[in-house]
Amino acid sequence: MRDQRGAPPVPDAVASAFAGFSGPTRSRLLRIRQLIFEVAETTPGVGPLTETLKWGEPAYLTNASRSGSTIRLGVVKTPPDTAAILFNCRTTLVESFRAHFPDVFAYQGNRAILVPTSAPLNEQALAICLAMALTYHHRARSSALSSGQ
Repeated sequence: MRDQRGAPPVPDAVASAFAGFSGPTRSRLLRIRQLIFEVAETTPGVGPLTETLKWGEPAYLTNASRSGSTIRLGVVKTPPDTAAILFNCRTTLVESFRAHFPDVFAYQGNRAILVPTSAPLNEQALAICLAMALTYHHRARSSALSSGQ
């Protein structure tokens, strides 16, 4: 699979997962992938990402810095033609996204931002959400240190 501007080449196993998505969903998820790498590169403390598969879906981890929570890309059963950016449901990430952007994105419980493939993508708001995910553990450690724990 051809690599995206600003992102490393897609590993073969991950490329196979992207190939399994419908055309519009694949295009949207590849743009989000590119945005993940752009945000990681410009966010202090994140460092290089590990791109792999988790549950058969493309996943992005901050293994080197351990600064953030895993981000996965996939789909949900409903609504149709909707890409999903999935997060660990044991974090407060989606709750925070919902508080910051209540009318910008649709959400699924405490685990996903839902992005229709046919609507414009608010990349500025999504970049903020991605930065929050990529620094989730770093912020939690900083908060614990500043509160004296």
